[in-house]
Parts: sequence; structure tokens; C-alpha cells
Amino acid sequence: MLDAPIAATPHAAIQRGDYLPPDWLVPEIALDVTLDPARTHVRARLTVRRNGTHNRPLRLDGDGLNAFAVTIDGEELHDAWRMDGPALVIDLAGDDHLIETEVEIAPSLNSALMGLYESGGILCTQCEAEGFRRITFFPDRPDVLSRYTVRMEADKARYPVLLANGDAMDAGDLPAGRHYALWRDPFPKPCYLFAMVAGDLVANHGIFTTRSGRDIALGIWVRPEDLAKTDHAMQSLKASMAWDERVYGREYDLAIFNIVAVSDFNFGAMENKGLNIFNSRYVLADADTATDADFDAVAGVIAHEYFHNWSGNRVTCRDWFQLSLKEGFTVFRDQQFSADQGSAAVKRIEDVRALRAAQFPEDAGPLAHPIRPEAYIEISNFYTATIYNKGAEVIRMLRALLGADGFRAGTDLYFERHDGHAATCEDFIVAMEDATGADLAQFRLWYSQAGTPRVTAALDYDAPGGRARLTLTQTVPPTPGQPDKAPMPIPLKVALLGERSGQSIHAEQLVTLDAEVGEVLFDGLTERPVLSINRGFSAPIMLDSDRSAADLAFLSAHDDDPFARYEAMQQLMLQSLVGGVATGTIDHAPVIDAVRRTLTDPTLDAAFIAEAVLLPSEAMIGDQLGAVDPDAIHHVREALRVDLGRTLDHAWRDAYARTHANRYDYTPLAKGMRRLRTVALGFIAASGADDAARLAFDQFAQADNMTDRQGALGVLANGTAPERERALADFYARYRDDPLVIDKWFSAQALSTRADTATQVAALSRHPDFTIANPNRMRALIGAFAVNQRAFHDLAGGGYAFVADMILAVDRRNPQTAARLVPALGRWRRFEPARSAAMRAELERIIATPGLSKDVCEQVSKSLG
Repeated sequence: MLDAPIAATPHAAIQRGDYLPPDWLVPEIALDVTLDPARTHVRARLTVRRNGTHNRPLRLDGDGLNAFAVTIDGEELHDAWRMDGPALVIDLAGDDHLIETEVEIAPSLNSALMGLYESGGILCTQCEAEGFRRITFFPDRPDVLSRYTVRMEADKARYPVLLANGDAMDAGDLPAGRHYALWRDPFPKPCYLFAMVAGDLVANHGIFTTRSGRDIALGIWVRPEDLAKTDHAMQSLKASMAWDERVYGREYDLAIFNIVAVSDFNFGAMENKGLNIFNSRYVLADADTATDADFDAVAGVIAHEYFHNWSGNRVTCRDWFQLSLKEGFTVFRDQQFSADQGSAAVKRIEDVRALRAAQFPEDAGPLAHPIRPEAYIEISNFYTATIYNKGAEVIRMLRALLGADGFRAGTDLYFERHDGHAATCEDFIVAMEDATGADLAQFRLWYSQAGTPRVTAALDYDAPGGRARLTLTQTVPPTPGQPDKAPMPIPLKVALLGERSGQSIHAEQLVTLDAEVGEVLFDGLTERPVLSINRGFSAPIMLDSDRSAADLAFLSAHDDDPFARYEAMQQLMLQSLVGGVATGTIDHAPVIDAVRRTLTDPTLDAAFIAEAVLLPSEAMIGDQLGAVDPDAIHHVREALRVDLGRTLDHAWRDAYARTHANRYDYTPLAKGMRRLRTVALGFIAASGADDAARLAFDQFAQADNMTDRQGALGVLANGTAPERERALADFYARYRDDPLVIDKWFSAQALSTRADTATQVAALSRHPDFTIANPNRMRALIGAFAVNQRAFHDLAGGGYAFVADMILAVDRRNPQTAARLVPALGRWRRFEPARSAAMRAELERIIATPGLSKDVCEQVSKSLG
């Protein structure tokens, strides 16, 4: 119980169970937009049709709009319409009408970055989830699908490029230095997929020929100075289009596909039909300014947004409770694509690491929700790791249960059955059932129950009988609003390895645990089996097993499933570290021996080694504990890092030397070498070696690519050597005019393990290049600091008050960005008493602030409730 009452939220929740079909449909909409940053005029012509038998009026959503002209079937009937708060309500007698409205908006004043806004001189839109109502009056819900015709007019010198959804129909010059463009999208779409861009842009043009022989004109539009950084994006787009045809049978449908990069964007990118708008960090990449991770992210996000053309656009969501229908499915698709482009094993490790870092804590905290929520106050708060990452894991489990062919049959039927319609998660599951004959009644629990299942696995071996019995037990923890849970169907890939031979003695099989307790019997065993379970991370669970440290070390050296091999190493490390936090002492020898074997194994590729030898994060260690003490965790983890660095010094130096490249190359092999090189450098530095700072600075100064340069900068940023300040100064001087790279400079310092990081971050927030107006810069400094467990939770550093101040400052201009910082404070119950009380106090200070947005209000209220 809280000592003080929480201020009640004044915002009403929207309930999934209250869904009703729209009263009115809008088959056609024509927009005539006269663009100007200070005064944009929007005239909308809506063909509306009554949906069903009722006498309810037409209700058009608005947000900050003033209707200065409304006509109904060409007449100004002033008594027929009224304003109801922000909405325009029109009384209509018949079933079919033509409604025309006129509004004016000021994009340059739109700091929320929703609707039509200005970014670096470019006018652009962001309409998901409810931004279209900031442009014109419209029934702003995803189940109202319309065909759009858009006429854009602007000053030609200022905005020479005019883009919208669909296909270009007409363009031309007008008097007084103005021009226009006419676009038509032949496919019905919800208004959240509307897009429009005007600016001084240039394009990297390309052609993609579909499997049916149509040539698609491709354009990646950027500022002129950024054009040279778009080749990787273009290659990724073409690869995505070919992959979706080959793997899912999905061919692109329009004649044009455009991407525009903008600097100010709340999200990563947006899949607007035929005109994707991207955060520039997911478009621009070259070796000097982008890391390998950046290159991979560009390819993954380009693929994700392109894949939405079918899983999100052609088949869209009925309502926002179904958000994972498009996002979970499409994340799974982009994960498949990325795995096919490089190392599937490393990609799976990266995906699971991201899930554990973001989604598992969400599932275990006050903001836990199912992938299909039951209620929300502000839909923007539900663009979460649960919707996206856990949603993807649910789709992955479906594919495992149905098999690759059955899953493909189900997706084919889903696309065929619901093309051009707004669908539900249930529609997706029904398509899978109808295509395969499977009964997925129990599987639906994954859509309705929150929380991460915990599975306990115990293997009993009967040596004389050559048999083993695997006992599996599952529990699904209580979460807000769901105290009691039913057992979930959990698909677990299981195999047995022989302790003596190191070989498989029982091939992998898929076991589905669909009750609280289940058993699996294995016969014909001639040696003691060691259990390999949840191979490939076949289910998003937390696993407890009776495997000893020796068993985990054995698996880390012998398991034939790459993810299971990595996982065994991680579990071995976690057992040691968690035990060390509890007792204050730790036996490093088993971990050091396992890391030595992995580091020196000539059969393993560098990328896998680099992932396997990394210690679990301080946050992940904390997730295993009843009450988190960041100081104790940091002390124990650093002690192991130091011991690993010193004991394996020769092996780290050998790895560092053998992964040096003479020239930059973007291939899976080269990426793995660079990754292992920086990991090895980090352990050399952790050892306290006298030459570590020199090695790091030499790598920094001599690097011919950003991966090596930033890797070295990150190592130096953690230390106190003079080379640290020199590298930071050199990096800033070299890249001060490149915002995306300066974001890296801010993050390297915000993520530092130094004791004075909180003070350093507070100083950086006053740096001339820091601004709360740009979401990327906010994420680079404040977001990075908030996930730095040691620095953020340093009671002497004032991190909690600092982040709370930032939340309040940003909330006044961009509530979405502000709300995304709240979860850092929201897990206050997980920490030891002093920190818990301090975090809670900051949340109470936030909720007591007058004028709080509903975005932040919902997040804070749930965190305190």
C-alpha cells in the first residue's frame, strides 16, 4: 500500500469489449492541401455512407482543429453541424452524402510530431495511431478504409518535391512560383496510413522487377547532403521485396515505392502505403558514420516497413487492441529476413537478448499487458516490447507448432481471406486453424494472458534401465488485473547429449507443455544424458532446471544447437553472478574455463564467440533477484570481468590480433571479426593492463569504419586514462555536423560505467548540441542513461530526479517521447528500500504536476497503482 493516495487519472479508458462497428463509412476522400509551415490550408471532401440501420449522426474526430467551413452536399447548413469538444458532429438524414470541411493548421508549431509537422525544413506527416485527426476532421479509427486522392500545392523553390501515397497522377507549375502534384492511392486504407511529404529532397532511384514482370520505381528521398549514404538502404529494400515474394508469395502492388528520411520522428519508421517515412537513423549508413549494428538495423527496419505492405496495409487492424496482429507478425517476418541475410544463430541471440532486456521486465512490472490488451487510455503507450517482440515470439511458436508448410498455408489463407479488410487477432488464428486443421483454442491464451511463464525442468536418469524421465512444470505469474492464469501451451525443443561422448543421444523433438505438469520419457540411453532444452529459444519463458554448473559448462562446449550453447554459457554465468550477489563471494573458475574453451575453439565463428563470452547485463542479473541492489550487482560483475580479463589475457590478445582487418568489408565474417575484436578489447581493458588505453586509442585513431571507432570509444569512455578525453574531443570535432553520429557521442558517455556518469550526463544535458526537441537526441542521452543500471540508480547522483525533470520538460512538447521514459522509474518495487522509496517519490511528483498529458499520466498512474 502507498502511504499517500495517487491522483486519479481524469482520462477514461477505452475497453476492447466495447467495440462497435463504425456508424459511417468513408469510401472516398479527396484532400486539397495548400502547404505552408505557418499556415497550411486543408480542404477535405468526404463521401460518407451510413453503416447499418441507425439514426446516429456523423462524428468526425479532430484534435486542435477549427472548422471554418463545413458544407453538406454542397450547402452550408449551419444548423446541421456542431462541435462536441474536439469532434465535429453532423446530423444527416439520408444514407449517402458529400461532406466538405476546411481547416488551417500550423506545422511549424507542432512539437508533438503527430499529424503534419516540420522537420529540418521538410513538411511531413505521422498519423499512426491518431495523428490524422490533427490534419483534418475524419472518423479516425483503423476500420474505416478509404480511397485517397490528394492534391498538394506549395512554393516550388521551398518545396520542390511533393509526395503522397499511391501513384503519381499529375503535376505542374502554377503562377507566382508555386506548383502542385496529384496523387491517387487505388487501395482502400485507414487514415493512419496516410502520408504526405514536401521538401527540398533528392532521391536515390532504383527499379525492382517483380516476379510477374512489373517494374516498380523505387525512390529513397533525403536531404542532398545525405544522398551518398542511401545505397545500403536501396539494396536492403530490393532484398526485402525479393525475399517477401520468395518466402511469403507477396508481390508489391503499386507502381511506385518511396521512402523519405526525416530527422525528427517519434518512432523508427512508418509503413504508410507506398510512402514510408523513416527516422533518418534507419536510412543513412556508410562505413565512416554507421556501425555494423546500424547497417543491420537499416536493413531490418527497411524490411519491416516494406513487409507491412501486406501484414498491416493490405490487411489492417480492426481496432488498436489488435495492434500485435500487424506488429508481432511483421517483427517475426523481419527477424526471418535478417536471419537469412547473415548468421541465423547470432540473429536469434540478438533477438532474445532484446526480448529479455525490454519485454521480460515489462511483463514482470506494473505495465504488464497481454499482446492483445483489454483496455488503454492512450494507444501510443501500447507500442511496447510486448506488442512487438513478444508478439513475434507468439507467431514463432505458431510456426513451430504447425510446421513451416502449415504456417505458410495459414498465412496464404489469411491474406487471401482478409485482403482489403480490417481484421482481428482471432481472424489470424482462425486462418491457421482452417488451413491446417489444428485446434488452437488453448493457444489463444497467449493473446489474452500477460506475464512470462516460468518452466521448471528436472531430468531423472535410470542408468540400469537406460531410461530418463523429464518432468516439466509451468507457472504463469499474476500480473495487474490478472491474478490467476490458466496453463499455456508451451512448445519446447528438447534434445539429450551424452555426458561421456559429447554427442547427441536423443535427437531434437518438439514437446508441448500444455498443463501445469508434464512428463517426457526417453529410452535406449547408454550414457548419462545432459538436457538441452528450449533450443533456439522455442518459447518465450524463464527456465529453471536441475542442471549443475558442470552440466552447463559441458553444454557450452558441446551442444549442437547454437542458441542452446550460448544459453548454457549465459546460465552458467548467471548462476555464478547471482550466487555472488547473495553470498558476497564467487567461484570464477567454472566460468573462466568455459569462456577459455569457447574463445579458443577453432570451429566457432567470431560472431558467435563474441556473443557467447559477454557477461549478462547488470539489469539481467537484477531480474533474477528478489530485490535489486545495483551496487552489489556491479561489484560482483566487475570482479568477474577483471578476473576473466587477467586470467585469459593471452587468449584475449590473441583474439584481438587475429581479428584485425586490413580493410573494411560488410560481410557476416567481417562483422563477426569486428565484434569479437571490440569484445576482446573490453576484457583487456577490464584487466587493468597498462597498455589497454593505448590499444583502444590506437584502434580509435586508425579505424577505417565506425564499428571499430565507436567500439574503442566505448571502452575508453569507461575508463579514466587521458586517452578518454582526447578520443571524446576528437570524435566530437570530426562529427559535430552529423547529428546521428553525435548521438553516438552522447550515448557513449551516458552508458559509461564510471562512478561519475550521473554527473557527466547532467552536464551533457546542458551541452549546446543537446535538445529535448529531437527524440533521437533524447533517446541518445536520457534514454541511454536510464538503462545504465549503475549510473541511473546511483543514489548520490540524483538520477531519479534528473530523469523525472526531463519527463516533465518533454511532456509539455512531446508526450510520446516523455512517456517512454517513465518505465525506468516504474519498476520501483523491484529495488531495495532506499532506492524504491526515492523512485516512488519522483513518480508521485510527476503525477501531482498540473497539466500532465494523458500519455504520461497513464504510465505513471499504472506504475504507482
